[in-house]
Amino acid sequence: MSDSRYQVDVSVVTHYLADQSQPEHERFAFAYTITVQNNGEQPARLMSRHWVITDGDGHVEEVRGAGVVGQQPLIAAGKSHTYSSGTVMTTKVGTMQGSYEMVAADGKHFDAIIKPFRLAVPGALH
Repeated sequence: MSDSRYQVDVSVVTHYLADQSQPEHERFAFAYTITVQNNGEQPARLMSRHWVITDGDGHVEEVRGAGVVGQQPLIAAGKSHTYSSGTVMTTKVGTMQGSYEMVAADGKHFDAIIKPFRLAVPGALH
């Protein structure tokens, strides 16, 4: 979004969870830690999420829901909110992307875009 009053940036760190995966059963577990940084001028509440999860075979799953990990955090201007979650895929490699619906203190609704990020078993990519 080009309006500097409503600028929320999202960064992601991913981890493969070998202890929760079962490769022999095509089960690959991944954790991700997300930081939602409010670089705008208004406090903003994260109301809902929309994920598009694509596995290595091109199968797409969409997930929508209220908030993140049971919360709808209010993020003050200049502050951030960090949380961790996870997903299970049937392939060694996949991607996630999506958006958060945000509501600024002045009532303006806007989306914070989550750029595509890769989930990959170590060594699965050359």
